[in-house]
Amino acid sequence: MDTREFLNKIGITQPTNPLPDSPRRFPDGAQYRFEVPGIQKPESLEGLIAALDTYEVQVHRVTQTKGIMLLTDREILEMMDLARDARMELFLSVGPRAPYDTSATAQTREGARIGYRLRGYDNLTYAMEDVKRAVELGVRGIVVYDEGLLWVLNKMREEGELPLDVHFKVSAHCGHGNPASARLLEDIGADSFNPVRDLQIAMLAAIRESLSISLDIHTENPQSSGGFIRHYEVPEIIKKACPVYLKTGGSIAAHHGYDTTRKEAGARARQVLLVQSMVNRFYPEAIISSPGAADLAIPSLK
Repeated sequence: MDTREFLNKIGITQPTNPLPDSPRRFPDGAQYRFEVPGIQKPESLEGLIAALDTYEVQVHRVTQTKGIMLLTDREILEMMDLARDARMELFLSVGPRAPYDTSATAQTREGARIGYRLRGYDNLTYAMEDVKRAVELGVRGIVVYDEGLLWVLNKMREEGELPLDVHFKVSAHCGHGNPASARLLEDIGADSFNPVRDLQIAMLAAIRESLSISLDIHTENPQSSGGFIRHYEVPEIIKKACPVYLKTGGSIAAHHGYDTTRKEAGARARQVLLVQSMVNRFYPEAIISSPGAADLAIPSLK
């Protein structure tokens, strides 16, 4: 059988030319939402929320990227309260990962290909405990960097060890960027998928053809991952890859995992305004989710 015919047979299809608009939507019927990454502490989340009011823009999700294990219970509870009041998702990242471990390989240029994945049995259990702690406090959004951990967490969710309303988001640090990888991640429990940051729109459309969960697309990046800014592409990204989270504000950071200050969090909100302005100008009919949409992973009240 021809290679492309076989891929079509198993549901991995190539978009036609011109690229079709995606018919998929979020459960509330919307095409796009905003995500702001790198919000590491309560004070930066406070700064972001205050700036959102100033700029009159919406953000539906914030992500903390340094790791649950680097936050105190009190800090997590403060961030949960802030997110809940703002009716937005709070996603915390799994702390154990290769660069935090004793791995010498992960610190080398070639070893960096390990990414943030886990090493050994013990680190897998540490990662599970990191997630359990956050979920027990009421967090309902988890950023995952390891496919095996995702599979385990999904099994925990299926068997009642984790609540059914916990959402798993796969990070771009996993390094996936093709339709088959995307389908695999969805099959093993991903609720949201962040492909590698520099995919062309046709590549994103091909992933969308094979995927039903939301895509998280970087509209901009810190210099450490290329520094490119895609604001003018956003309207077309929404058309071809929705439902999408527009991951915005990264260019404010010096690098990934950067400890954003309160002032810099406000600057990230300004970047959201710039992207929203592009959508308003070039695709004004695009539908954005309202705050507090029913399917959002908003922290639970314990």
